[in-house]
Amino acid sequence: MSGLSHVDDEGRARMVDVGGKPVTRRTAVASGRLDTTAEVIGLVRDERMPKRDVLATARLAGIQGAKRTSELIPLAHPLPLDTVEVEVELHDTWMAISATAVVTGRTGVEMEALTAVAVAGLTLHDMVKAVDPGCVLGDIRLVSKTGGKSDIGVANVSDAAIVLVSSTRAAAGEREDATGPAIAEWASAQGLAPEVRVVADKEIASALRAAVSERPALVVTTGGTGASPSDRTPEATLAVIERELPGVAEAIRAAGLAKVPTAALSRGVAGLAGGTIVVNLPGSTGGVRDGLGVLDALLPHLRDQLAGGDHA
Repeated sequence: MSGLSHVDDEGRARMVDVGGKPVTRRTAVASGRLDTTAEVIGLVRDERMPKRDVLATARLAGIQGAKRTSELIPLAHPLPLDTVEVEVELHDTWMAISATAVVTGRTGVEMEALTAVAVAGLTLHDMVKAVDPGCVLGDIRLVSKTGGKSDIGVANVSDAAIVLVSSTRAAAGEREDATGPAIAEWASAQGLAPEVRVVADKEIASALRAAVSERPALVVTTGGTGASPSDRTPEATLAVIERELPGVAEAIRAAGLAKVPTAALSRGVAGLAGGTIVVNLPGSTGGVRDGLGVLDALLPHLRDQLAGGDHA
């Protein structure tokens, strides 16, 4: 019993004394899902649910839940949270819920992130139950935590690959995207199961957070890496990754630069979000082709390293 920090030598629950721990910036990411019906998803997307502001209400509820975690979890410490972000991503018959909690303090924010997901999910359940009383909230889990004594990434990362196309015009149906299918075809050849999602430029940050919360093996973005005011993919990526892979990004730029001088303007980054590899590619078909050529040589070894393989 004495080996467990939340119980004393006599097996009684106690609040852990964290006074001797160093103050660090700590981050936790949690995820969950609400399974429902295609009808509900359509009504939520079109804001036609009887309780109308479904997504905004759930996000606010999740933030409020994170702030009140110590009141709900008996042994949790009250924390001065730096920030809490809650996102809900709509799929065909389910909603992906993700929460990121950050604190500069002596103890972690795992419970705050998990509580945010749980409360947001319960709020979604309450908001849609009039149409689908059988909706199911579940799969609430810690995705990653950093800044403490024992950082963790993503256990049991799937073989999924999520391709995010950042293009306002493609998202609006004003032009056909060719980059997403090309990346999906490449990912399939790597033994991954790809899904292409096309989002407007302004939605790339929330789309990235939602994608990472699903714990795929790989997230590849295309578009939004240039210098235009709407190009925000690198910033959105830096917000979700925990470790950068600068050599990967530089190799992709160098591959493009060998063919077109404007490749030097790409601000794409690459890194790791737990056990998920996140890579930015340019929005052009040529830039995507060059970038995938670089990843061809790196991806197998990188995935092996993340799985605990040697450097041989």
